[in-house]
Amino acid sequence: MADNEIFNAEFYQKLNTLRMTMKMHLAAGMSGGRKSNAKGSSVEFSDFREYILGDDIRRIDWNAYGRFDKLFVKLFMEEKEGEFHLFIDGSKSMDFGEKSKAVCASRIAGALSYVVLQNLDRLYIHKLYGSSVTSDKGVTGRQAFARVIKSLEGIHYDSDTDLLGGISRSQLKRRGVSVVISDFYTTDLEPMLKYLAFHKQEIVLVQVLSREEIDPKFEGTVKLLDSETDGNVRITMSGGLIKEYRDSYEKFLKNIDALAKKYSTQYIRVASDESLDAIMFGALSKLGTG
Repeated sequence: MADNEIFNAEFYQKLNTLRMTMKMHLAAGMSGGRKSNAKGSSVEFSDFREYILGDDIRRIDWNAYGRFDKLFVKLFMEEKEGEFHLFIDGSKSMDFGEKSKAVCASRIAGALSYVVLQNLDRLYIHKLYGSSVTSDKGVTGRQAFARVIKSLEGIHYDSDTDLLGGISRSQLKRRGVSVVISDFYTTDLEPMLKYLAFHKQEIVLVQVLSREEIDPKFEGTVKLLDSETDGNVRITMSGGLIKEYRDSYEKFLKNIDALAKKYSTQYIRVASDESLDAIMFGALSKLGTG
């Protein structure tokens, strides 16, 4: 992986602001209205969580505010936790870019994990290595975040790409939200979407691309290496060849967009050289709002 610090001080400083901005629309809206409509004295009190902008102010516990000088809302037994699966592509193509796609993907996974756990939903981390998958046990609660970060720091981006093979080996037993973080250099995107849809998942595709892929600036004769197969080709760059590449790349992105629409999937693209602000408060804050 490129020599970049993944979870630095800036990352942690921005997490709480992200939670306030995002309010985890995914949990509230995309998981099929998982919160019960039950009301009245029959609703059994279960727990508290910290107030998030947009919560029903009628559920604020003012006694807790008087004691802790913070706003908390009451949770009830009828409120079932959401189930979130984060699939991170560990293929070697992700370990590319002056600003590494791998570092960016890990930060995105960390930010989403933080919001899910703050919302008291259950989180599963799945690391995809070729056709295999390494799945962590499901966790919930704010105290689990340090464990999740340690797991994300241990991802090695050195396999080939087989998203369908890896995802199909994970255990999706309940309706939930599945977020796939990848560059999507794969031929099995539609079968993967079919598989997740069949297992009643709300699907989110987060595509991470490097600036070199989005807007190549190579000149002269260059040797291009396939990082996953070690195949290579020597070509001489020209204006015509750059145009052909950009046309093909645009077609590649439009195909993903079309498949996302076909399977009612949220699809966002992120450039690995974008600032943390642009990623957290731009693309990520829009998740669940569509």
